[in-house]
Amino acid sequence: MNQFEAMHIFVRVAELGSFTQAANQTGLPKASISTSVRQLENLLGTRLLHRTTRSVQMTADGLIFYERCKDMLADMEELQTLFQQGASQISGRLRMDLPSAFARNIVIPRLPEFLRLHPRLEIELSSTDRLVDLIREGFDCVMRIGNLSDSNLIARPLGKLRQINCASPAYIAQHGMPVSLADLGRHQLIHYASNFGSKPAGFEYMEDGKLKTVAMSGALTVNNSDAYQAACLAGFGITQAPAIGSRELIEQGLLIEVLPELSAASMPVSLLYPDRRHLPKRTQSWMNWVAAIVQPHLDPSTEKNWLNKKAE
Repeated sequence: MNQFEAMHIFVRVAELGSFTQAANQTGLPKASISTSVRQLENLLGTRLLHRTTRSVQMTADGLIFYERCKDMLADMEELQTLFQQGASQISGRLRMDLPSAFARNIVIPRLPEFLRLHPRLEIELSSTDRLVDLIREGFDCVMRIGNLSDSNLIARPLGKLRQINCASPAYIAQHGMPVSLADLGRHQLIHYASNFGSKPAGFEYMEDGKLKTVAMSGALTVNNSDAYQAACLAGFGITQAPAIGSRELIEQGLLIEVLPELSAASMPVSLLYPDRRHLPKRTQSWMNWVAAIVQPHLDPSTEKNWLNKKAE
């Protein structure tokens, strides 16, 4: 195993804090992972990792070496593609994560276009509503919808998604069409909570640029977008979700938009990637492509045009 392969393995072990997880991600035997790191330590003449039965942590020297390794590996990756001409020459594995509804409705239907442009790429596409750990799970890029928490990741804002309120025809037939905030007292809201146990805020709406809420009852709380939409179609109550996942169902008559003048705040859409000095061309190409196909679905009143931002 050459030194650059050993450095790559060390970086994965250091980021994951586990020889076993590094073996699972790289497809190498755990014994080979351990041997590679040990040979690297012998070559450098210092211990890079503290190993215990429960954890693997970097030493002070290991932390310094880790930071240098990331820069060197990024430089090598850039050098390998420096003289490649054209998008078709970009190769390697791309691992990304998208919200379920976004993957299903927007990205996957058009993914063949991206692969025709980059036939040498291999795609690993995760679609989930949970917040994956980009570093520990080895993702090159993830999409997040909603406000971002502070992190060491780099965010590329794409714009915002307009939200709409929906209910099924069966629900409206049973409970009537709400026409004002006062009507919500006799209606049901399908609650969405990322973590069960937390209390959803209620029906959200904007007034004079400020977010306000109306407490509403609701028999059902879900924790992912597919279940949220399915519950709405089944007539459990009103939902507040990005229009991007509901427009087709409204056009088909399967859902009805309610209280259009009282929509929740538009939701930010961002791409996140690791904090590193050089971004691989394959990741850059993916982000540019996703930004382009997402743009027509963004709220034009709040959209931050990524092309204009790039030109600034």
